[in-house]
Amino acid sequence: MDASKASYQIVADLLERETGQHLTENRLWRVSSALACVLREHGISNIDQLVCLLDEPRSQELSQQVVEALLNNETYFFRDKPTFDQLPNAILPRLAERRTEEKRLSIWCAGCSTGQEAYSIAMSIVDDPVRWAGWKIDILGTDISEQAIFTARQGHYSQFEVQRGLSVIEMLKHFEETDSGWQINQNVRSMVRFDRRNVLKEPPSRRAFDLVLCRNVLLYFDRTFRELAFEKLQSAMASDGYLMLGAGETVLGHTRAFAPVSDAASLYTVREAANAHT
Repeated sequence: MDASKASYQIVADLLERETGQHLTENRLWRVSSALACVLREHGISNIDQLVCLLDEPRSQELSQQVVEALLNNETYFFRDKPTFDQLPNAILPRLAERRTEEKRLSIWCAGCSTGQEAYSIAMSIVDDPVRWAGWKIDILGTDISEQAIFTARQGHYSQFEVQRGLSVIEMLKHFEETDSGWQINQNVRSMVRFDRRNVLKEPPSRRAFDLVLCRNVLLYFDRTFRELAFEKLQSAMASDGYLMLGAGETVLGHTRAFAPVSDAASLYTVREAANAHT
C-alpha cells in the first residue's frame, strides 16, 4: 500500500471511529473531493500532509472538521414520498388510536441531517388539525453532524432546498420568504427539537418513542455497527412502536428484534408486538 493510499485509509478509519460509518475501498475516491474545502482553509497541500497534522497533539478541531466534511447530509422534504406518505395516511392514525387516552406522541428522527425529515412530519401533523387537537407532539431530530444540527435548529432554507419535495402551496403555507431564503413557520418549529447525538450511543430520551425514523443511515455501517444500531433503536422504542428505515435498508439478517409490517413498505414493529399490531 503506497503512502497516499495509506493516508486515505487513515482518514476512513477516523470517520468510522467517530461515527460508525464505514468507507469501503470503492468509496475512498470521495475523500479528496469531500475534504477539498478543509485542505484549502488550512493551506494543506494533500491528504498525506493532512494525516500528519491529524497526528499532532492538538488536532481535535481539525479532526472534527474532517469528519463533518465526510458526512453525507443528503436530505429533502418528504423524501421518498410514497414511503413517507404511509406516516400521515396510515401509521400516525394507528398510533393516534393507541394513544387516544393520553394524547401524547413521541417521535425520533435519527440521522435527521439538516432537519427536513423532522419538519416534514410536523407539517403533516399541522395539516391534520382536527385529529391532533389537544395532543402533545414531541418530535426529536438527532444527527452526529454539528453543522447539520445547527442548520436544522435555524429552520431556514434556501430556495433550492425548499423546492426539493415541497409544492408551491406547501411552501407558502408553512414558510415565510426572507431576503436570504425561506424560514419555517413557528407553529411547525415549536413541535420539533434537535440534538447532536450518535445513533450508536445510548437513546436520547427516557420516554419510549412511538415512532422512530432511521432512514438511509444504516447503509453506511458495517455489519457490527448495524447490529448495534438496531439494538439501540429497539431499546428506545415503545413495545408497540414503529420503526421506518430507508428503501435500501432492512432488518433481515441483522436483527431479530423487529418484524416487518405486512401492509407497509420499509416499516417494522418490535417483534414481541408484531402479531398483535400489524
